[in-house]
Amino acid sequence: MTAKELQKRNERSQALRVVQVDGETFYVESSEGKICYRVSFEGDKQVCTCGDYTRGIKTDQSFRCKHIISVYNSVPNGEVHNGKVLERVKPKLDERWITTIEGREFVKYPGLLDLGHQKGISQIEVEVVQLPTAGNGHFAVCKASIVSRTGESYVDIGDANPANCNSKVSKHLLRMASTRAIARALRSFTNIGLTSIEECDFSDMAGNGSEASRPRSSKQSEKRPQSNPKVKEAAPAATKEPNPDSGGNGTKSSKKPMEPKAPDPTPETNKKESPSVPTMSEAQKRAIFNLSRRLGISVENLGAMALESYGVEHEHLSSKDASSFIRSLQQAA
Repeated sequence: MTAKELQKRNERSQALRVVQVDGETFYVESSEGKICYRVSFEGDKQVCTCGDYTRGIKTDQSFRCKHIISVYNSVPNGEVHNGKVLERVKPKLDERWITTIEGREFVKYPGLLDLGHQKGISQIEVEVVQLPTAGNGHFAVCKASIVSRTGESYVDIGDANPANCNSKVSKHLLRMASTRAIARALRSFTNIGLTSIEECDFSDMAGNGSEASRPRSSKQSEKRPQSNPKVKEAAPAATKEPNPDSGGNGTKSSKKPMEPKAPDPTPETNKKESPSVPTMSEAQKRAIFNLSRRLGISVENLGAMALESYGVEHEHLSSKDASSFIRSLQQAA
C-alpha cells in the first residue's frame, strides 16, 4: 500500500462517525451513512468487515481501509456504556513550548515532538548525508524522515557548522544537524509555521547565554589589572635615597631599604573555593532516560537539548538542572 493511497483513504475517513462498543470493538459508518462496519483489534492486527479490507489484505498484510484509519483518528474511551460516539482527535501545540525572542515567536523541539505524537508518529529515521570534516569546513548535513501511522511521509534536511551554531554546541555538529533535520520534518508533519529555535543561532542576540557570559568575563579582566598599579606605585619606595643624617657611615648607607612586598593581585574573595554544585542522582538519571525513551528522543538529541538549555550534556547536569530538565520532559510526555 503506497503512501498516496493511505493519504487518500485518510482524507475520506475524516467524515466517518465511530462508535466504540468495548476496548477492542468499534463500529464505523459507511460514507453514505446507511450501514456500519465492524472494526476489531486483535493484538497488533486490525480487522474490518468492509469489502475494501477483504480485497486489500490478500495482497498486503499491512493494508488499512478508511474505517480502520477512522478509528485511529478518534479518541478511545476507557469505559463504554451501551456504545458511545467517539470524538475526533484534535492535536494542539502546548503554548509552553512557544518562546519569543526579539519580538518573534519560535517553537521548541520538545513541543514539536509532542504535537507529532499527538498526530500519530509511526517512525522517525535520520540519515547522515555529510560528516563534518576539516575538508568541508566541519559542515554536517542530516536528512530526517517521519512516517505517520496513516502512512504519510515527510522528509527534510538540517545542517550545522561552527558558523551557524552556538559555541556551546559547536563540538556536537552532527547531533545538531540531526536535531534540526527532525525539527524541520516535524514542522511539515504538524503544519507549524513557526521556526524551531534549534534551527537558529542566537549567539549575537542579547540575552543569549554564551553572549551574556562575554561581558562578565570582560568585566573580570578589567578588574584584575586594577591591582597592578598598586604594585607600580610601591616600586619607587624601593629606590628611596638613604637618610642624609646617617652621618656618612658606609655600612649604614650602603644597605638598601627593604622592598615592600607586592600585594596579591588576587582578591581574598577569589581565594575561597567555590561551593561544590551537587550532581544529579541516579534516580534523576533513570527518570531522564525513561522519559526520553517514552518520547522517542535519541541519546544524541537528548544531549543536544541539554546543551542548548543548560550548557552541558545531560550526563553532567547538576541536581537542580536535572530537576528542571525532568519537568520539561514530563510536560512533553
